[in-house]
Amino acid sequence: MSQSVAPMLAGGRSPLAPASFPDVAPVPGVELTGAAIGLKKGSGAKDLMLVSLAPGTVIAGTLTRSRCPSAPVDWCRRQLPGGRARAIVVNSANANAFTGNAGDRVVDNTVDAAAALFGCPRTEIFVASTGVIGEPVAPRHIGDSLAGLVGRLRPDAWADAAAAIMTTDTFPKAASRQLEIAGRTVTISGIAKGSGMIAPDMATMLAFVFTDAAITAPALQTMAARATDRTFNCITVDSDTSTSDTILLAATGAAGNTPIADHRAKPAAPFAKALEALMTDLAQQVVRDGEGAQKFVTIEVTGAASSRAARRIGLAVANSPLVKTAIAGEDANWGRIVMAVGKAGERADRDRLSIAMGGVTITRDGQLEPAYDETPVAAHLRGREIHIAIDVGVGRGRATVWTCDLTHGYISINADYRS
Repeated sequence: MSQSVAPMLAGGRSPLAPASFPDVAPVPGVELTGAAIGLKKGSGAKDLMLVSLAPGTVIAGTLTRSRCPSAPVDWCRRQLPGGRARAIVVNSANANAFTGNAGDRVVDNTVDAAAALFGCPRTEIFVASTGVIGEPVAPRHIGDSLAGLVGRLRPDAWADAAAAIMTTDTFPKAASRQLEIAGRTVTISGIAKGSGMIAPDMATMLAFVFTDAAITAPALQTMAARATDRTFNCITVDSDTSTSDTILLAATGAAGNTPIADHRAKPAAPFAKALEALMTDLAQQVVRDGEGAQKFVTIEVTGAASSRAARRIGLAVANSPLVKTAIAGEDANWGRIVMAVGKAGERADRDRLSIAMGGVTITRDGQLEPAYDETPVAAHLRGREIHIAIDVGVGRGRATVWTCDLTHGYISINADYRS
Protein backbone atom coordinates (compact mmCIF):
# COMPACT_ATOMS: atom_id res chain seq x y z
CA MET A 1 0.00 0.00 0.00
CA SER A 2 1.18 3.52 -0.69
CA GLN A 3 -1.32 5.63 1.18
CA SER A 4 -0.93 4.88 4.87
CA VAL A 5 1.44 5.93 7.60
CA ALA A 6 0.81 3.79 10.65
CA PRO A 7 0.11 0.18 11.53
CA MET A 8 -3.52 -0.86 11.32
CA LEU A 9 -5.69 1.87 12.81
CA ALA A 10 -8.59 -0.29 13.87
CA GLY A 11 -8.46 -3.56 15.74
CA GLY A 12 -4.81 -4.57 16.08
CA ARG A 13 -3.32 -7.74 14.61
CA SER A 14 -5.23 -9.45 11.82
CA PRO A 15 -7.15 -12.55 12.98
CA LEU A 16 -5.70 -14.30 9.91
CA ALA A 17 -2.09 -13.61 10.93
CA PRO A 18 0.36 -16.44 11.61
CA ALA A 19 0.97 -17.26 15.26
CA SER A 20 4.52 -15.90 15.18
CA PHE A 21 7.25 -14.56 12.93
CA PRO A 22 8.69 -17.48 10.94
CA ASP A 23 12.18 -18.89 11.20
CA VAL A 24 14.03 -17.28 8.32
CA ALA A 25 17.27 -18.82 7.12
CA PRO A 26 20.16 -16.40 6.62
CA VAL A 27 21.26 -15.99 3.01
CA PRO A 28 25.04 -15.92 2.60
CA GLY A 29 26.02 -12.59 1.08
CA VAL A 30 23.02 -10.74 2.55
CA GLU A 31 22.97 -8.53 5.65
CA LEU A 32 20.08 -6.27 6.60
CA THR A 33 18.61 -4.09 9.30
CA GLY A 34 15.65 -1.86 10.11
CA ALA A 35 15.59 1.34 12.13
CA ALA A 36 13.48 4.35 13.04
CA ILE A 37 14.51 7.66 11.45
CA GLY A 38 11.39 9.67 12.26
CA LEU A 39 9.33 9.20 9.09
CA LYS A 40 6.56 7.55 11.14
CA LYS A 41 6.16 10.72 13.10
CA GLY A 42 5.60 10.42 16.82
CA SER A 43 5.51 6.63 16.85
CA GLY A 44 9.15 5.64 17.19
CA ALA A 45 8.40 2.73 14.86
CA LYS A 46 10.95 1.42 12.40
CA ASP A 47 10.67 3.09 9.00
CA LEU A 48 13.93 2.49 7.11
CA MET A 49 15.39 -0.80 5.86
CA LEU A 50 18.93 -1.20 4.57
CA VAL A 51 20.16 -4.35 2.84
CA SER A 52 23.82 -4.98 2.01
CA LEU A 53 24.53 -7.42 -0.82
CA ALA A 54 27.85 -9.11 -1.58
CA PRO A 55 29.79 -7.66 -4.51
CA GLY A 56 28.77 -9.35 -7.74
CA THR A 57 25.16 -9.95 -6.66
CA VAL A 58 22.77 -10.07 -9.60
CA ILE A 59 19.27 -8.60 -9.40
CA ALA A 60 15.95 -8.92 -11.17
CA GLY A 61 12.55 -7.47 -10.51
CA THR A 62 9.09 -6.42 -11.52
CA LEU A 63 7.60 -2.96 -11.09
CA THR A 64 4.19 -1.35 -11.10
CA ARG A 65 2.50 -0.57 -14.40
CA SER A 66 0.81 2.42 -12.82
CA ARG A 67 0.98 5.53 -15.01
CA CYS A 68 1.72 7.54 -11.86
CA PRO A 69 4.78 5.68 -10.53
CA SER A 70 6.90 6.84 -7.62
CA ALA A 71 10.37 8.30 -8.08
CA PRO A 72 11.98 5.13 -6.64
CA VAL A 73 10.11 2.99 -9.19
CA ASP A 74 11.43 5.17 -12.01
CA TRP A 75 14.97 4.77 -10.64
CA CYS A 76 14.71 0.97 -10.34
CA ARG A 77 13.24 0.68 -13.83
CA ARG A 78 16.33 2.40 -15.25
CA GLN A 79 18.80 0.28 -13.24
CA LEU A 80 17.32 -3.21 -13.54
CA PRO A 81 18.71 -3.84 -17.05
CA GLY A 82 22.21 -3.55 -15.54
CA GLY A 83 21.50 -6.65 -13.47
CA ARG A 84 23.84 -5.84 -10.56
CA ALA A 85 23.10 -4.73 -6.99
CA ARG A 86 25.14 -3.84 -3.91
CA ALA A 87 22.48 -2.39 -1.62
CA ILE A 88 18.73 -1.85 -1.29
CA VAL A 89 17.24 1.06 0.67
CA VAL A 90 13.54 1.06 1.52
CA ASN A 91 11.55 3.55 3.57
CA SER A 92 7.99 3.43 4.79
CA ALA A 93 5.57 6.23 5.82
CA ASN A 94 6.29 8.27 2.67
CA ALA A 95 5.74 6.93 -0.87
CA ASN A 96 7.85 9.60 -2.57
CA ALA A 97 5.19 9.52 -5.29
CA PHE A 98 3.63 12.54 -7.01
CA THR A 99 6.45 14.65 -5.58
CA GLY A 100 7.98 15.89 -8.86
CA ASN A 101 11.58 17.03 -8.94
CA ALA A 102 11.71 16.97 -5.16
CA GLY A 103 11.15 13.23 -5.23
CA ASP A 104 13.93 12.75 -7.75
CA ARG A 105 16.29 14.70 -5.48
CA VAL A 106 15.45 12.41 -2.55
CA VAL A 107 16.30 9.38 -4.68
CA ASP A 108 19.51 10.96 -6.00
CA ASN A 109 20.71 11.91 -2.52
CA THR A 110 19.83 8.48 -1.11
CA VAL A 111 21.62 6.70 -3.96
CA ASP A 112 24.67 8.95 -3.65
CA ALA A 113 24.94 8.27 0.08
CA ALA A 114 24.54 4.52 -0.28
CA ALA A 115 26.99 4.27 -3.17
CA ALA A 116 29.60 6.14 -1.12
CA LEU A 117 29.06 3.89 1.90
CA PHE A 118 29.37 0.66 -0.08
CA GLY A 119 31.99 1.86 -2.57
CA CYS A 120 29.99 0.89 -5.62
CA PRO A 121 28.52 2.54 -8.72
CA ARG A 122 25.22 4.38 -8.27
CA THR A 123 23.65 1.90 -10.69
CA GLU A 124 24.03 -0.85 -8.07
CA ILE A 125 21.84 0.91 -5.50
CA PHE A 126 18.10 0.12 -5.51
CA VAL A 127 15.44 2.05 -3.63
CA ALA A 128 11.76 1.71 -2.80
CA SER A 129 9.28 3.73 -0.78
CA THR A 130 5.80 3.19 0.63
CA GLY A 131 3.46 5.48 2.52
CA VAL A 132 1.58 8.71 1.95
CA ILE A 133 1.43 9.98 -1.64
CA GLY A 134 2.16 13.59 -2.51
CA GLU A 135 4.07 14.70 0.57
CA PRO A 136 7.78 15.50 -0.03
CA VAL A 137 10.38 14.26 2.42
CA ALA A 138 13.48 16.32 3.25
CA PRO A 139 15.97 15.74 0.39
CA ARG A 140 18.79 14.31 2.50
CA HIS A 141 16.86 12.82 5.40
CA ILE A 142 17.03 9.22 4.21
CA GLY A 143 20.53 9.41 2.74
CA ASP A 144 21.97 11.05 5.85
CA SER A 145 20.48 8.29 8.02
CA LEU A 146 22.23 5.43 6.23
CA ALA A 147 25.67 5.77 7.85
CA GLY A 148 24.14 5.03 11.24
CA LEU A 149 22.61 1.80 9.96
CA VAL A 150 25.72 0.23 8.43
CA GLY A 151 27.09 -0.90 11.80
CA ARG A 152 23.78 -2.58 12.59
CA LEU A 153 23.68 -4.83 9.51
CA ARG A 154 23.27 -8.50 10.41
CA PRO A 155 22.47 -11.69 8.49
CA ASP A 156 19.58 -12.53 10.82
CA ALA A 157 17.74 -9.20 11.20
CA TRP A 158 14.74 -10.29 9.10
CA ALA A 159 12.13 -9.25 11.66
CA ASP A 160 13.58 -5.75 12.01
CA ALA A 161 13.77 -5.33 8.23
CA ALA A 162 10.23 -6.60 7.70
CA ALA A 163 8.88 -4.28 10.40
CA ALA A 164 10.63 -1.27 8.85
CA ILE A 165 8.69 -1.53 5.58
CA MET A 166 5.22 -1.86 7.15
CA THR A 167 2.49 0.75 6.75
CA THR A 168 -1.04 -0.38 7.68
CA ASP A 169 0.28 -3.95 7.97
CA THR A 170 -0.60 -5.58 11.28
CA PHE A 171 2.21 -8.12 11.17
CA PRO A 172 5.63 -8.41 9.47
CA LYS A 173 5.74 -10.89 6.58
CA ALA A 174 8.58 -13.28 5.80
CA ALA A 175 9.21 -16.73 4.36
CA SER A 176 12.13 -19.05 3.69
CA ARG A 177 12.84 -22.15 1.62
CA GLN A 178 15.89 -24.37 1.09
CA LEU A 179 16.66 -26.84 -1.70
CA GLU A 180 19.49 -28.81 -3.24
CA ILE A 181 21.02 -27.94 -6.61
CA ALA A 182 23.68 -30.39 -7.77
CA GLY A 183 24.61 -31.24 -4.20
CA ARG A 184 24.71 -27.65 -3.02
CA THR A 185 22.28 -26.33 -0.41
CA VAL A 186 20.55 -23.21 -1.74
CA THR A 187 18.56 -20.81 0.43
CA ILE A 188 15.77 -18.46 -0.62
CA SER A 189 14.44 -16.00 1.98
CA GLY A 190 12.29 -12.92 1.62
CA ILE A 191 10.05 -10.32 3.18
CA ALA A 192 7.02 -8.42 1.96
CA LYS A 193 4.64 -5.70 3.00
CA GLY A 194 1.09 -5.03 2.00
CA SER A 195 -2.35 -4.65 3.51
CA GLY A 196 -4.37 -2.26 1.35
CA MET A 197 -4.07 -0.80 -2.14
CA ILE A 198 -3.51 -4.39 -3.25
CA ALA A 199 -4.49 -5.55 -6.74
CA PRO A 200 -2.70 -7.59 -9.39
CA ASP A 201 -0.87 -5.43 -11.89
CA MET A 202 2.67 -6.76 -11.76
CA ALA A 203 3.61 -6.87 -8.10
CA THR A 204 0.90 -5.30 -5.95
CA MET A 205 3.06 -4.20 -2.99
CA LEU A 206 6.69 -4.40 -1.90
CA ALA A 207 8.63 -7.67 -1.70
CA PHE A 208 12.35 -8.34 -1.42
CA VAL A 209 13.60 -11.87 -2.00
CA PHE A 210 17.19 -13.06 -1.65
CA THR A 211 19.02 -16.25 -2.58
CA ASP A 212 22.58 -17.50 -2.53
CA ALA A 213 22.07 -19.44 -5.76
CA ALA A 214 24.36 -18.61 -8.66
CA ILE A 215 22.09 -17.47 -11.50
CA THR A 216 22.67 -15.11 -14.39
CA ALA A 217 20.62 -11.91 -14.44
CA PRO A 218 18.60 -12.84 -17.58
CA ALA A 219 17.62 -16.24 -16.16
CA LEU A 220 16.79 -14.67 -12.80
CA GLN A 221 14.62 -12.03 -14.48
CA THR A 222 12.62 -14.66 -16.37
CA MET A 223 12.05 -16.72 -13.24
CA ALA A 224 11.16 -13.63 -11.19
CA ALA A 225 8.59 -12.51 -13.74
CA ARG A 226 7.03 -15.96 -14.02
CA ALA A 227 6.82 -16.45 -10.27
CA THR A 228 5.32 -12.99 -9.82
CA ASP A 229 2.68 -13.72 -12.42
CA ARG A 230 1.61 -16.90 -10.63
CA THR A 231 1.66 -15.48 -7.11
CA PHE A 232 1.50 -11.75 -6.47
CA ASN A 233 -0.49 -11.21 -9.66
CA CYS A 234 -3.11 -13.61 -8.29
CA ILE A 235 -3.99 -11.69 -5.14
CA THR A 236 -6.31 -8.78 -4.51
CA VAL A 237 -7.58 -6.98 -1.44
CA ASP A 238 -9.38 -3.98 -2.90
CA SER A 239 -8.66 -3.82 -6.67
CA ASP A 240 -6.37 -0.77 -6.29
CA THR A 241 -2.85 -0.84 -7.73
CA SER A 242 -0.15 1.10 -5.91
CA THR A 243 2.15 3.74 -7.38
CA SER A 244 5.04 1.98 -5.66
CA ASP A 245 4.68 -1.75 -6.39
CA THR A 246 8.15 -3.30 -6.43
CA ILE A 247 9.49 -6.83 -6.27
CA LEU A 248 13.27 -7.27 -6.24
CA LEU A 249 14.99 -10.66 -6.36
CA ALA A 250 18.72 -10.69 -5.62
CA ALA A 251 21.09 -13.67 -6.06
CA THR A 252 24.50 -13.50 -4.37
CA GLY A 253 25.94 -16.68 -5.91
CA ALA A 254 27.50 -17.67 -2.57
CA ALA A 255 26.07 -21.23 -2.71
CA GLY A 256 28.76 -22.08 -5.24
CA ASN A 257 26.56 -24.04 -7.63
CA THR A 258 27.35 -24.02 -11.33
CA PRO A 259 25.62 -20.82 -12.45
CA ILE A 260 22.16 -21.28 -13.92
CA ALA A 261 22.35 -19.46 -17.24
CA ASP A 262 19.05 -20.58 -18.76
CA HIS A 263 15.68 -20.74 -17.03
CA ARG A 264 14.96 -23.88 -19.08
CA ALA A 265 18.05 -25.72 -17.79
CA LYS A 266 17.45 -28.75 -15.55
CA PRO A 267 18.84 -27.14 -12.33
CA ALA A 268 16.49 -24.20 -12.83
CA ALA A 269 13.36 -26.29 -12.29
CA PRO A 270 13.74 -26.99 -8.55
CA PHE A 271 14.81 -23.42 -7.94
CA ALA A 272 11.80 -22.03 -9.81
CA LYS A 273 9.49 -24.36 -7.86
CA ALA A 274 10.92 -23.27 -4.49
CA LEU A 275 10.83 -19.61 -5.52
CA GLU A 276 7.17 -19.85 -6.51
CA ALA A 277 6.34 -21.60 -3.22
CA LEU A 278 8.04 -18.84 -1.23
CA MET A 279 6.38 -16.07 -3.20
CA THR A 280 2.98 -17.78 -2.83
CA ASP A 281 3.56 -17.83 0.91
CA LEU A 282 4.37 -14.10 0.97
CA ALA A 283 1.48 -13.20 -1.35
CA GLN A 284 -1.00 -15.09 0.80
CA GLN A 285 0.33 -13.37 3.92
CA VAL A 286 -0.45 -10.04 2.26
CA VAL A 287 -4.06 -11.13 1.71
CA ARG A 288 -4.30 -12.44 5.27
CA ASP A 289 -3.35 -8.93 6.38
CA GLY A 290 -5.88 -7.23 4.11
CA GLU A 291 -7.20 -4.10 5.74
CA GLY A 292 -10.11 -5.08 7.97
CA ALA A 293 -10.01 -8.68 6.74
CA GLN A 294 -11.72 -11.38 8.77
CA LYS A 295 -11.73 -14.18 6.19
CA PHE A 296 -9.18 -15.56 3.72
CA VAL A 297 -10.80 -16.56 0.43
CA THR A 298 -9.47 -19.01 -2.17
CA ILE A 299 -11.19 -18.96 -5.56
CA GLU A 300 -10.47 -21.81 -7.99
CA VAL A 301 -11.64 -21.39 -11.57
CA THR A 302 -11.65 -24.26 -14.05
CA GLY A 303 -13.12 -24.91 -17.48
CA ALA A 304 -12.03 -21.53 -18.87
CA ALA A 305 -10.79 -20.79 -22.39
CA SER A 306 -7.22 -20.30 -21.07
CA SER A 307 -5.36 -19.92 -17.80
CA ARG A 308 -5.31 -16.16 -18.28
CA ALA A 309 -9.06 -16.13 -18.87
CA ALA A 310 -9.53 -18.22 -15.74
CA ARG A 311 -7.53 -15.72 -13.70
CA ARG A 312 -9.55 -12.80 -15.04
CA ILE A 313 -12.75 -14.56 -14.08
CA GLY A 314 -11.38 -15.37 -10.65
CA LEU A 315 -10.31 -11.78 -10.11
CA ALA A 316 -13.72 -10.49 -11.22
CA VAL A 317 -15.22 -12.57 -8.42
CA ALA A 318 -12.47 -11.67 -5.95
CA ASN A 319 -12.81 -7.93 -6.61
CA SER A 320 -16.60 -7.80 -6.49
CA PRO A 321 -17.74 -5.70 -3.50
CA LEU A 322 -21.01 -7.62 -3.55
CA VAL A 323 -19.27 -10.99 -3.30
CA LYS A 324 -16.81 -9.75 -0.68
CA THR A 325 -19.47 -8.19 1.53
CA ALA A 326 -21.64 -11.31 1.25
CA ILE A 327 -18.68 -13.33 2.54
CA ALA A 328 -18.13 -10.81 5.33
CA GLY A 329 -21.80 -11.14 6.25
CA GLU A 330 -21.61 -14.95 6.01
CA ASP A 331 -24.39 -14.90 3.42
CA ALA A 332 -24.35 -17.80 0.90
CA ASN A 333 -25.50 -15.51 -1.90
CA TRP A 334 -24.15 -17.54 -4.81
CA GLY A 335 -26.07 -15.38 -7.33
CA ARG A 336 -23.43 -12.70 -6.81
CA ILE A 337 -20.80 -15.16 -8.03
CA VAL A 338 -22.84 -15.74 -11.18
CA MET A 339 -22.97 -11.98 -11.67
CA ALA A 340 -19.21 -11.58 -11.26
CA VAL A 341 -18.45 -14.40 -13.70
CA GLY A 342 -20.72 -12.76 -16.24
CA LYS A 343 -19.06 -9.35 -15.99
CA ALA A 344 -15.50 -10.66 -16.35
CA GLY A 345 -15.51 -10.29 -20.14
CA GLU A 346 -14.25 -13.85 -20.70
CA ARG A 347 -16.06 -16.75 -22.33
CA ALA A 348 -18.38 -18.66 -20.01
CA ASP A 349 -21.25 -21.01 -20.78
CA ARG A 350 -24.20 -20.00 -18.66
CA ASP A 351 -25.82 -23.39 -19.16
CA ARG A 352 -22.73 -25.29 -18.00
CA LEU A 353 -21.71 -23.06 -15.10
CA SER A 354 -21.03 -24.94 -11.87
CA ILE A 355 -20.37 -23.35 -8.47
CA ALA A 356 -19.35 -24.89 -5.14
CA MET A 357 -18.56 -23.34 -1.76
CA GLY A 358 -16.78 -25.23 0.98
CA GLY A 359 -16.86 -28.35 -1.15
CA VAL A 360 -20.65 -28.26 -1.45
CA THR A 361 -21.96 -28.15 -5.02
CA ILE A 362 -24.54 -25.38 -5.39
CA THR A 363 -25.09 -25.27 -9.15
CA ARG A 364 -24.24 -27.78 -11.83
CA ASP A 365 -24.62 -27.27 -15.59
CA GLY A 366 -26.36 -23.95 -15.13
CA GLN A 367 -28.96 -25.27 -12.70
CA LEU A 368 -29.35 -25.20 -8.94
CA GLU A 369 -28.61 -28.66 -7.54
CA PRO A 370 -31.99 -30.26 -6.78
CA ALA A 371 -30.79 -31.49 -3.39
CA TYR A 372 -28.90 -28.32 -2.49
CA ASP A 373 -28.91 -27.61 1.25
CA GLU A 374 -27.55 -24.22 2.31
CA THR A 375 -26.88 -25.32 5.89
CA PRO A 376 -23.31 -26.67 5.38
CA VAL A 377 -22.42 -23.71 3.15
CA ALA A 378 -23.59 -21.27 5.82
CA ALA A 379 -21.47 -23.17 8.35
CA HIS A 380 -18.46 -22.95 6.03
CA LEU A 381 -18.91 -19.19 5.71
CA ARG A 382 -18.74 -18.80 9.47
CA GLY A 383 -15.13 -19.97 9.37
CA ARG A 384 -11.94 -18.02 8.60
CA GLU A 385 -10.92 -20.00 5.49
CA ILE A 386 -13.40 -19.75 2.60
CA HIS A 387 -13.20 -21.82 -0.59
CA ILE A 388 -15.10 -21.12 -3.81
CA ALA A 389 -14.88 -23.35 -6.89
CA ILE A 390 -16.21 -22.26 -10.28
CA ASP A 391 -16.28 -24.18 -13.56
CA VAL A 392 -17.31 -22.07 -16.56
CA GLY A 393 -17.62 -24.97 -18.99
CA VAL A 394 -15.78 -23.77 -22.10
CA GLY A 395 -12.23 -25.20 -22.00
CA ARG A 396 -9.34 -26.45 -19.90
CA GLY A 397 -7.97 -23.19 -18.50
CA ARG A 398 -7.61 -23.00 -14.75
CA ALA A 399 -6.33 -20.54 -12.16
CA THR A 400 -6.41 -19.89 -8.44
CA VAL A 401 -6.68 -16.43 -6.92
CA TRP A 402 -6.73 -15.29 -3.32
CA THR A 403 -8.62 -12.46 -1.68
CA CYS A 404 -10.29 -11.48 1.59
CA ASP A 405 -13.69 -10.24 2.68
CA LEU A 406 -14.67 -6.56 2.72
CA THR A 407 -15.65 -5.30 6.16
CA HIS A 408 -16.36 -2.00 7.87
CA GLY A 409 -12.80 -2.18 9.19
CA TYR A 410 -11.52 -1.44 5.69
CA ILE A 411 -13.63 1.72 5.58
CA SER A 412 -12.45 2.83 9.03
CA ILE A 413 -8.78 2.37 8.20
CA ASN A 414 -8.94 4.21 4.90
CA ALA A 415 -11.25 6.98 6.09
CA ASP A 416 -9.09 7.81 9.11
CA TYR A 417 -5.49 6.90 8.32
CA ARG A 418 -4.21 10.46 7.84
CA SER A 419 -6.09 11.80 10.84
